[in-house]
Amino acid sequence: MKITIISGSHRNPSQSEKVARHIEKALRQEQGVDTWLYALADNPLPLWDQTIWEDDQQWKDLLAPIREQLESSDGFVIVSPEWHGQVPSGLKNFFLLFNRFELGHKPALIVAVSSADGGAYPVAELRMSSYKNNRICYIPEQVIVRNVEGVLNDNAEDNNQEADSYFRERISWSLEILKAYAGAMKPMRESGQLHHNKFGNGM
Repeated sequence: MKITIISGSHRNPSQSEKVARHIEKALRQEQGVDTWLYALADNPLPLWDQTIWEDDQQWKDLLAPIREQLESSDGFVIVSPEWHGQVPSGLKNFFLLFNRFELGHKPALIVAVSSADGGAYPVAELRMSSYKNNRICYIPEQVIVRNVEGVLNDNAEDNNQEADSYFRERISWSLEILKAYAGAMKPMRESGQLHHNKFGNGM
């Protein structure tokens, strides 16, 4: 099983990538689980434009290695900070660039990140507007890492012990749910009945 983690912050370094790397480490401790972490720090992907639909060679060269990683993934963890109550533009751009053949009918866990007590808006935004045409399947479980500076740090002295323990346990439990969905949905994709060229886009 392969789980890909997308760190959606443009910042470098970022608290979102800290959380993403904790998730990657937790998954790698599981037998039979491979991981790939892709960070959007420093905006590695250009903004979408229509030439991506015109077999533009520059787009092909840029996206081909990423597509390969996504296509071989069985599930995803989408880590998003909350910026002005929104998902960062680079993460929304990611969902414009990749489609149902890379993301479709694969489960995803949303992990929102907030430096205070927020984090709910990215969850709502991702569930509302990031899945329609690529058909990524968000699982019912989600994680909102609040007051993120005080948890999941490598140096235990930098952590709020009670909150840190809670988030580590909650993330581990949520990843188990994600893995269960990933295992259950793989036969659906292998059936070959989920992609229909006549209905390539969601309504």
